[in-house]
Amino acid sequence: MNAPRDGSIKNPAATPAPAEKSSLALMIRTWSEQLGAKLDPLGMFTPVLHAQISWMLHPQELAEHMTAFNKDFLAVAAHAQRRMFGLPSDEPVESNPDDTRFVDPAWTELPSWDIYKDWYLLWTRRIQDMLHAAPGMSQSERCRAAFWSRQWLNAVAPTNFFWTNPLAMRQALETQGESLKRGWHNFIEDLQAGEIRMTDPGDFKVGVNLAVTPGAVVARNRLLEVIHYKPTQATVHRTPIVIVTPWINKFYILDLVPKKSMVHYLLDQGFDVFITSWKNPDATMADVTFDDYLTEGIDTLVNVARDLSGARQVHAVGYCIGGTALSIYMAWAARAYSADEQPVAHWTLFAALTDFEHPGDIEVFIDEGSVDYLAENMRKKGYLDGSEMATSFRLLRSNPLIWHYYVHSYLYGEKPPPFDALYWNTDTTRMPATMHAWYLRELYLHNRLIQPDSLTLAGQPISLQRVNQPLYAVGTEDDHIAPWQQTFRVMNHVRGQKRYVLSSSGHIFGIVNPPVIPAKRRFCADEVHRTDSPLAWRERCEWTSGSWWEDWIAWLRPQMGTRVKAPALGKRTHPQLEDAPGTYVTER
Repeated sequence: MNAPRDGSIKNPAATPAPAEKSSLALMIRTWSEQLGAKLDPLGMFTPVLHAQISWMLHPQELAEHMTAFNKDFLAVAAHAQRRMFGLPSDEPVESNPDDTRFVDPAWTELPSWDIYKDWYLLWTRRIQDMLHAAPGMSQSERCRAAFWSRQWLNAVAPTNFFWTNPLAMRQALETQGESLKRGWHNFIEDLQAGEIRMTDPGDFKVGVNLAVTPGAVVARNRLLEVIHYKPTQATVHRTPIVIVTPWINKFYILDLVPKKSMVHYLLDQGFDVFITSWKNPDATMADVTFDDYLTEGIDTLVNVARDLSGARQVHAVGYCIGGTALSIYMAWAARAYSADEQPVAHWTLFAALTDFEHPGDIEVFIDEGSVDYLAENMRKKGYLDGSEMATSFRLLRSNPLIWHYYVHSYLYGEKPPPFDALYWNTDTTRMPATMHAWYLRELYLHNRLIQPDSLTLAGQPISLQRVNQPLYAVGTEDDHIAPWQQTFRVMNHVRGQKRYVLSSSGHIFGIVNPPVIPAKRRFCADEVHRTDSPLAWRERCEWTSGSWWEDWIAWLRPQMGTRVKAPALGKRTHPQLEDAPGTYVTER
């Protein structure tokens, strides 16, 4: 409560003085944090408890929010009354445009369902607003409290239960219970699989109808297989393209089916293409470090491509965490190789973070307590299981990625349709304990990649400021894993010519974005000055309908050298070991 203008304090017995309130808040917070560290290491409940305590210690602000809530409450009550009497009434609470839970006409045409939906949306929205506005809390803790409460609010949505889902009941009547029977079978199959499946695993098989671009494994070590693709043109540009894929998923997101395959597209454009297929680690690889991924992984890929192509340098591409690793490699190579022996001529990043100050929605899982908890669990097992990582990413979008499939599979009795990208998304991999703990702590927690010479890897202190090769970087407009404003930040740290592209769609389909007619997406692209901010760049950039792939090729081609005879897939120093897609990609 604010003090009156005359300086007196109203009702001092009821309202603690600021110093007393601050002291009380600190004592309660310290106690709850100590308890939470033991009982709630992932911060699922403690931030919500902190928010409740904060509101209790700020009664005036609480009263203001409750006044606003009462206003909305009365509006919904009045709307309900009008609907029950058959009178026209505007919706007092609108669903978000991307919320598809209430699209069935029953939720708007029938008064009882409309009223039920409005009460649910009102309570959900108000609870979320209050958590985001909780006084005396950091922004990250507010977001964490809102995130975990949102999981419970999404779980209790009326659409998730048979007796409160009009479409589920209607389908059960129309099919004489057959939809419920099919839903029960789907539930049993998912129970045996240990997850709510987004696609039927029998619909796809790697090497049969996914990752079918011809090529060969031309190198293999304990961390990766290097795949060299068979050129589709008689001549290729002299400089080969090497692609560093993320090891948190399988490489074939860039080689799904021929019409979506970036690899196939690059081959048809006359490029010589190599890609990483990472080993799926087990407990024996617990002590593998990030240094190993640099030297035995990316450096091996680059030098195998140089040897087989005969080129002095390569063009390097990195996607997601593979792009972060490539950025580190570029800074490492700037010290490990002399100026005239740099192995990478120019490079490209797809949806890759280098500045982790605001790493997107994944931030709700990252703090000292959760990282310590994960590190200890990884130490015991030797790795982070891929299913744990997949669950975390699905929670970030729980309505479309969890509850949508729960409702359609169990309540409606539908089989998930074949979807190659979703199959890839469920084809998970593990992370070595030592390497992944380092990655979380040094990059996500301490953001040391952007601090010059703060990290030493494979014997070299690294700094992005030493990187001066031309860079083409792509961010995606709706990316919740690597927000485009953060992927843009690499432009402020590296030197040389830079071009940034912003694509519509999200982390996957903004990148897996082949040219089609009519165009499905759009992009904007422009050169970047080192001092540009994301918003300043965005203001001068104009949208173009179509795929940014064509803009990328136009940027690449002049730098990739003259056309030469397409090289063989292997030679004596690096013979063909087996046909693509190789062995590592099929490991479970």
